[in-house]
Amino acid sequence: MKSTQWFRNGCLWTLALSLFSSVLLAEGPLDRLTALAAATPDIALRLDVLRGMEAALRGRNGVTAPTGWNELESTLAAAPDAETQRLARNLGTVFGSARALNSLRAIASDSNAASADRAAALETLLRTRDAALVPLLQKLTTEPGIRATALRGLAGFDDAKTPSVLLAGFSQFTAAEQRDALNTLASRSTYARPLVEAVRGGTVPKAALTADLVRQLRSLKDLTLASDLTQIWGVMKETSPDMKAEVERVKRLYGAGGSQPGDGPRGRVVFNQICAQCHHLFDTGGAVGPDITGANRADLDYLLQNILYPNAVIPNEYLASTIETKDERVLTGMIKSQDASGITLQTANELLTLPRSEIRKIEATAISMMPEGLIANLTEQQTRDLLYYLSRPGQVALPAGSK
Repeated sequence: MKSTQWFRNGCLWTLALSLFSSVLLAEGPLDRLTALAAATPDIALRLDVLRGMEAALRGRNGVTAPTGWNELESTLAAAPDAETQRLARNLGTVFGSARALNSLRAIASDSNAASADRAAALETLLRTRDAALVPLLQKLTTEPGIRATALRGLAGFDDAKTPSVLLAGFSQFTAAEQRDALNTLASRSTYARPLVEAVRGGTVPKAALTADLVRQLRSLKDLTLASDLTQIWGVMKETSPDMKAEVERVKRLYGAGGSQPGDGPRGRVVFNQICAQCHHLFDTGGAVGPDITGANRADLDYLLQNILYPNAVIPNEYLASTIETKDERVLTGMIKSQDASGITLQTANELLTLPRSEIRKIEATAISMMPEGLIANLTEQQTRDLLYYLSRPGQVALPAGSK
């Protein structure tokens, strides 16, 4: 039929749905799209329609199910291909389908399922903001294959058991998982207080509280917490009155190491602890900040100016914003995109879509996502090791036994 010809180009269809999502969320268009997906014998066309609906509804929750969805969902769930089944589950969660939610919970809980499938199911469930998911998330922190997704997901819920669960398993987590756990614990005052006590008591090493985490903890604006942080970590400043003097001080410290001031493998460990979450170097690291593989790393002055004073020159795309949610969560990150329905925020360890209905306050800052004081708590040798590693022309191996 003629009306279907325009839909045959799936790329155009998905793009159009994404661009005009506010229109498509109206009851009529969703009803008609559901009817088209149910009526067409063309499998490729049906997939195009479903993918377009998924793109338009991404980040939304609690949307009224269109007419005919229950019947279509039953058909899609029985389809022979995994992609159709996935689309049925994802759209079903947006429409509050019990069938879709139960199916996703079963996948996420199945220890025999592929880790990627379990993580994808859990990510979809997390978008529903269903507090009943918390016990499952807490249980999954004991399973290495799915643990990272669960650790990040727990930040979205205020549950009294979560701090004790994360702190009890902390020593068993990999370095990356520990960072996820710390970011979750730093996201709420109710989680941050047990974290600070764990640092005070030695359960969590003081060195684990890197400068970005300390800044995040201070953004909670909890006076008692701020006082405790000052006692444990020291005073944190966003700017320094004398950049040149500080650069010269660290240069002298570096030079005190002799002709080979540091150790590359040890320096890579330090990089993984305080830099790799945000920066990519050689074959590893995150994508929050710039890839520094091609940077002028052989120039010690360049390195120190960028490490010690990240706020000196800040590209607009790396300016940080602070977002407070209505359930008392505080997030620091870069706003990647926003529209009338929500905001996409890149935090230090994940990309989040936040509905505007859940946001209490957005505060733009004039500071970089990279905080000052990153190397303040390193020993002199750790500082030399890190700078030596950063100046290497190629990747070095990690020390034996490193996580």
